[in-house]
Amino acid sequence: MLISKAYAQAEQMIGEVSAETAALAAEAPDPAAAFAWNMGLILVLVMMFYFLLIRPQQKRFKEHQEMIDALKKGDKVVTAGGLVGKVHKITEGSDEVQIDLGDVKVTAMRSSIQAKTDKEDAKKVEKK
Repeated sequence: MLISKAYAQAEQMIGEVSAETAALAAEAPDPAAAFAWNMGLILVLVMMFYFLLIRPQQKRFKEHQEMIDALKKGDKVVTAGGLVGKVHKITEGSDEVQIDLGDVKVTAMRSSIQAKTDKEDAKKVEKK
């Protein structure tokens, strides 16, 4: 007697749940539209990564390479190690640069040159 009432109540609940799921399924987008939305979001994320991370890094690398290629004798440079000196000898086609640090001349790789300082930059630093 109790079992049949419980079974009837369970059947009624299953019928309600299936009606709700059928209504939700009718509102759900078709698989092709869902796939298109997901691919669109992934494309937007890839574009954001490119414009916010990859492109600025490539621009900085290009500017650094142009600065290294434009080095000439007498330019004041700062190395990656923090040494400040003047370019004493530079050979085209070679990766090595001789830098005069005052009393000592050292040989460094071109890629280790961090920045080129100008006289105008030195005056700005002195004013601060």
